Amino acid sequence: MRRWYVVQTRPRDESTALLHLTRQGFEGYLPRFLKRRRHARKVDIAPVPLFPGYLFVALDLAAARWRSIQGTVGVSRLVCHGDNPAPIPDGVVEDIQGHEDAAGWIILRPQTSLQQGQVVEISNGPLAELRGIFEGLDSKERVIVLLSLLGREVRARVPLGWVQATA
Repeated sequence: MRRWYVVQTRPRDESTALLHLTRQGFEGYLPRFLKRRRHARKVDIAPVPLFPGYLFVALDLAAARWRSIQGTVGVSRLVCHGDNPAPIPDGVVEDIQGHEDAAGWIILRPQTSLQQGQVVEISNGPLAELRGIFEGLDSKERVIVLLSLLGREVRARVPLGWVQATA
Protein backbone atom coordinates (compact mmCIF):
# COMPACT_ATOMS: atom_id res chain seq x y z
CA MET A 1 0.00 0.00 0.00
CA ARG A 2 1.46 3.33 -1.06
CA ARG A 3 1.50 6.14 1.54
CA TRP A 4 3.19 9.53 1.95
CA TYR A 5 6.15 9.94 4.32
CA VAL A 6 8.22 12.93 5.44
CA VAL A 7 11.87 13.38 4.52
CA GLN A 8 14.00 15.83 6.47
CA THR A 9 16.56 17.52 4.22
CA ARG A 10 19.82 19.25 4.86
CA PRO A 11 19.43 23.02 5.34
CA ARG A 12 18.33 24.71 2.09
CA ASP A 13 18.82 21.45 0.16
CA GLU A 14 15.18 20.55 -0.51
CA SER A 15 15.46 20.83 -4.32
CA THR A 16 18.66 18.79 -4.42
CA ALA A 17 17.12 16.05 -2.28
CA LEU A 18 14.01 15.98 -4.49
CA LEU A 19 16.12 15.73 -7.64
CA HIS A 20 18.15 12.80 -6.30
CA LEU A 21 15.10 10.99 -4.92
CA THR A 22 13.42 11.31 -8.33
CA ARG A 23 16.54 9.93 -10.04
CA GLN A 24 16.27 6.87 -7.78
CA GLY A 25 12.68 6.32 -8.92
CA PHE A 26 10.87 7.68 -5.87
CA GLU A 27 7.89 9.99 -6.20
CA GLY A 28 8.60 13.16 -4.22
CA TYR A 29 6.62 16.29 -3.56
CA LEU A 30 8.07 19.64 -2.48
CA PRO A 31 5.30 22.19 -1.94
CA ARG A 32 6.56 25.73 -2.69
CA PHE A 33 5.10 29.20 -2.82
CA LEU A 34 6.23 32.55 -4.18
CA LYS A 35 7.46 34.83 -1.42
CA ARG A 36 7.98 38.57 -1.74
CA ARG A 37 11.37 39.52 -0.32
CA ARG A 38 12.81 42.96 0.38
CA HIS A 39 16.53 43.54 0.43
CA ALA A 40 18.64 46.63 -0.19
CA ARG A 41 15.69 48.72 -1.40
CA LYS A 42 14.70 46.05 -3.88
CA VAL A 43 11.69 43.79 -3.88
CA ASP A 44 11.81 40.45 -5.63
CA ILE A 45 9.73 37.31 -5.66
CA ALA A 46 11.42 33.99 -4.98
CA PRO A 47 10.14 30.42 -4.76
CA VAL A 48 10.55 29.03 -1.24
CA PRO A 49 9.50 25.73 0.37
CA LEU A 50 6.23 25.73 2.28
CA PHE A 51 7.94 23.57 4.92
CA PRO A 52 11.64 24.53 4.97
CA GLY A 53 13.84 21.50 5.54
CA TYR A 54 11.16 18.94 4.63
CA LEU A 55 9.57 17.27 1.63
CA PHE A 56 7.24 14.34 1.05
CA VAL A 57 7.94 10.99 -0.60
CA ALA A 58 5.38 8.35 -1.64
CA LEU A 59 6.38 4.79 -0.74
CA ASP A 60 5.05 1.27 -0.64
CA LEU A 61 7.17 -0.04 2.24
CA ALA A 62 6.66 -3.65 1.19
CA ALA A 63 7.89 -3.09 -2.37
CA ALA A 64 10.27 -0.11 -2.26
CA ARG A 65 13.89 -0.14 -1.18
CA TRP A 66 13.23 2.79 1.13
CA ARG A 67 16.40 2.48 3.22
CA SER A 68 18.37 4.00 0.32
CA ILE A 69 16.59 7.30 1.04
CA GLN A 70 18.75 7.72 4.15
CA GLY A 71 21.90 7.97 2.01
CA THR A 72 20.48 10.21 -0.72
CA VAL A 73 22.29 13.47 -1.49
CA GLY A 74 20.52 16.35 0.26
CA VAL A 75 18.60 14.09 2.64
CA SER A 76 19.25 14.25 6.37
CA ARG A 77 16.86 11.45 7.33
CA LEU A 78 13.51 9.80 6.71
CA VAL A 79 11.22 10.62 9.64
CA CYS A 80 10.62 7.32 11.47
CA HIS A 81 8.91 5.85 14.53
CA GLY A 82 11.42 3.34 15.76
CA ASP A 83 12.86 1.46 12.79
CA ASN A 84 9.98 2.12 10.38
CA PRO A 85 9.07 5.31 8.49
CA ALA A 86 6.13 7.18 9.99
CA PRO A 87 3.31 7.69 7.46
CA ILE A 88 1.44 10.97 7.46
CA PRO A 89 -2.38 10.87 7.66
CA ASP A 90 -4.21 10.14 4.42
CA GLY A 91 -5.32 13.21 2.49
CA VAL A 92 -2.76 15.68 3.89
CA VAL A 93 -0.60 15.86 0.74
CA GLU A 94 -3.66 15.86 -1.50
CA ASP A 95 -5.09 18.78 0.50
CA ILE A 96 -1.84 20.74 0.09
CA GLN A 97 -1.83 19.97 -3.64
CA GLY A 98 -5.40 21.29 -3.79
CA HIS A 99 -4.08 24.76 -2.89
CA GLU A 100 -1.81 24.93 -5.97
CA ASP A 101 -2.41 27.26 -8.89
CA ALA A 102 -2.01 26.22 -12.55
CA ALA A 103 1.78 26.74 -12.36
CA GLY A 104 2.14 24.47 -9.31
CA TRP A 105 2.72 27.18 -6.67
CA ILE A 106 0.87 26.99 -3.36
CA ILE A 107 -1.50 29.93 -2.97
CA LEU A 108 -1.50 31.25 0.59
CA ARG A 109 -4.51 33.34 1.48
CA PRO A 110 -5.10 34.93 4.84
CA GLN A 111 -7.92 33.31 6.75
CA THR A 112 -10.76 35.43 8.03
CA SER A 113 -14.22 34.67 9.33
CA LEU A 114 -15.55 37.99 8.03
CA GLN A 115 -18.25 37.85 5.36
CA GLN A 116 -18.70 40.30 2.50
CA GLY A 117 -21.23 42.96 3.51
CA GLN A 118 -20.65 42.46 7.25
CA VAL A 119 -20.37 45.53 9.47
CA VAL A 120 -16.88 45.82 10.98
CA GLU A 121 -15.02 48.22 13.24
CA ILE A 122 -11.44 49.36 12.77
CA SER A 123 -9.62 48.97 16.08
CA ASN A 124 -6.17 50.52 15.35
CA GLY A 125 -4.51 53.20 13.30
CA PRO A 126 -5.75 56.62 12.17
CA LEU A 127 -9.21 55.24 11.35
CA ALA A 128 -9.69 53.61 14.77
CA GLU A 129 -13.26 53.33 16.06
CA LEU A 130 -14.80 53.91 12.62
CA ARG A 131 -17.37 51.42 11.39
CA GLY A 132 -17.68 50.27 7.83
CA ILE A 133 -18.68 47.41 5.58
CA PHE A 134 -16.28 44.56 4.87
CA GLU A 135 -15.75 44.17 1.12
CA GLY A 136 -12.94 41.62 0.95
CA LEU A 137 -9.19 41.07 0.99
CA ASP A 138 -6.71 42.49 -1.52
CA SER A 139 -3.57 40.84 -2.89
CA LYS A 140 -1.40 42.36 -0.15
CA GLU A 141 -3.35 40.66 2.67
CA ARG A 142 -5.17 43.85 3.62
CA VAL A 143 -8.85 44.28 4.32
CA ILE A 144 -10.96 46.51 2.08
CA VAL A 145 -13.54 48.39 4.15
CA LEU A 146 -16.20 50.74 2.76
CA LEU A 147 -16.43 53.75 5.09
CA SER A 148 -18.82 56.69 5.15
CA LEU A 149 -16.65 59.82 5.53
CA LEU A 150 -17.69 63.44 4.98
CA GLY A 151 -20.87 62.43 3.18
CA ARG A 152 -19.06 60.13 0.74
CA GLU A 153 -18.36 56.45 0.59
CA VAL A 154 -14.62 55.76 0.66
CA ARG A 155 -12.76 52.47 0.37
CA ALA A 156 -9.95 52.04 2.88
CA ARG A 157 -7.33 49.30 2.98
CA VAL A 158 -6.12 48.36 6.46
CA PRO A 159 -4.20 45.40 7.93
CA LEU A 160 -6.33 42.36 8.68
CA GLY A 161 -5.49 42.51 12.39
CA TRP A 162 -6.99 46.00 12.68
CA VAL A 163 -10.53 44.94 11.78
CA GLN A 164 -13.05 43.10 13.91
CA ALA A 165 -16.72 42.21 13.47
CA THR A 166 -19.19 44.28 15.45
CA ALA A 167 -21.75 42.69 17.73
